[in-house]
Amino acid sequence: MPNDASFAIERPLRGERMWGFIEKVFPICRSITGDGLRQTLAAIADDLPIRLHEVPTGERVLDWVVPKEWNIRQAWIRGPGGEEVVDFANHNLHVVSYSVPVRAEMSLSKLRPHLYSLPEQPDLIPYRTSYYRERWGFCLPHRILEDLPEGTYEVLIDSTLEDGALSYGEILIPGQLEDEVLLSCHACHPSLANDNLSGLAVCKSLAEELLERSDLRYSYRFLFLPGTIGAITWLARNQDRLRIRHGLVAANLGDSGAFHYKRSRRSDAVIDRTVEHVLAETGVEHAIEEFVPFGYDERQYCSPGFDLPVGCLTRTPWGRYPEYHTSADNLDFVSTAALLESLDLYRRVVNRLEEGLDLDKRVPSVLVKTPHNRQEGRFYLNLAPKGEPQLGRRGLYGSLGGDSGRDPEMALLWVLNMSDGSHDLADIAARSAIELPRLEHAAAALVEAGLLELLSGPKPAAVR
Repeated sequence: MPNDASFAIERPLRGERMWGFIEKVFPICRSITGDGLRQTLAAIADDLPIRLHEVPTGERVLDWVVPKEWNIRQAWIRGPGGEEVVDFANHNLHVVSYSVPVRAEMSLSKLRPHLYSLPEQPDLIPYRTSYYRERWGFCLPHRILEDLPEGTYEVLIDSTLEDGALSYGEILIPGQLEDEVLLSCHACHPSLANDNLSGLAVCKSLAEELLERSDLRYSYRFLFLPGTIGAITWLARNQDRLRIRHGLVAANLGDSGAFHYKRSRRSDAVIDRTVEHVLAETGVEHAIEEFVPFGYDERQYCSPGFDLPVGCLTRTPWGRYPEYHTSADNLDFVSTAALLESLDLYRRVVNRLEEGLDLDKRVPSVLVKTPHNRQEGRFYLNLAPKGEPQLGRRGLYGSLGGDSGRDPEMALLWVLNMSDGSHDLADIAARSAIELPRLEHAAAALVEAGLLELLSGPKPAAVR
């Protein structure tokens, strides 16, 4: 079996290839659908024999529907004197992703509700999205927003929102077993080098390495897809033939921060113990964190209806570095050295899984019950347990995405994720550290929305 030394002579070349890929696709305006996403997948397909999937608008995928396809050609704001205020051609973060077309003249007071900035980071452009509610908007540095004069502004967003398709890429590298290791990364963010392209680059390079091997025990499935809706679409189309034994979601792998591993919902899965042992053995700075039902697509794979053993291995997690979802997450923010170190770590995890070592099993925190009278507990059953239900269309979720906090929705997500009939609200409170009254309020809202059912008592946990 190959060891790390066998790749030492190739490391500089692999680093150059990862960096070259990121540099090549960084300018592309990606979203959850559209030509920018296709261009990015095509760039991956230049080096990797991935299968490209096109899922038509309107197809039902679990609790969701594949949305209309969005494309954009140009967008700008011109001030009272005809001067350029912002131009999409200069930076594709300037436009709220999925903005509907608009051409109009308006006063500054009418324009302001459509402008987004970061007062605490006045020189940066924020990243904002509105996938599932039709609106339009621009993002710009706060210092520019503050200096806008009164007067009439001309606004143009030349975009289309129409029936089309959702695109994603997939490759299965067969091994001796049909059991699979899943590597999943999102491909939908425009011009964000760390939170998007670093995960794609590392997974692409790892897949290239595994294609060169003839000794694989497991089969390896790589997914390059738009966040949330992409994972939900893949799960919907493959739910009857899932063979996932271990899985990782890859993101934020190009910055200089310490490694972080977020455990699967199970908390004691082989992938959890494997990553933790590898991190300890390598001696790199790292942190281990418990599962929470928010973040990247691990929350879809770990939804109670699937409960797949999928964790999330990153460097600095989402929302915890000031460059996150801003124009500062650029090519200067990621480094070849960090990408190579991340690739090395992922390779070590693969090698450990291939060895099939029986790692010491620790006590799974997911099974720890709180000391209370469970006969008097309130047990609920999630009626849409496969994937995360679409809360936005039920008025339960914020419609503007891209910011790093979702505190108001966390109670809803915890109740949904843990309501498998075997955990009551007190169990959920203990694991989530959310006050019981907030969870009770969330449960009531979910019952009213038809997503939750109150049970007369606990039901046995599913046997995995």
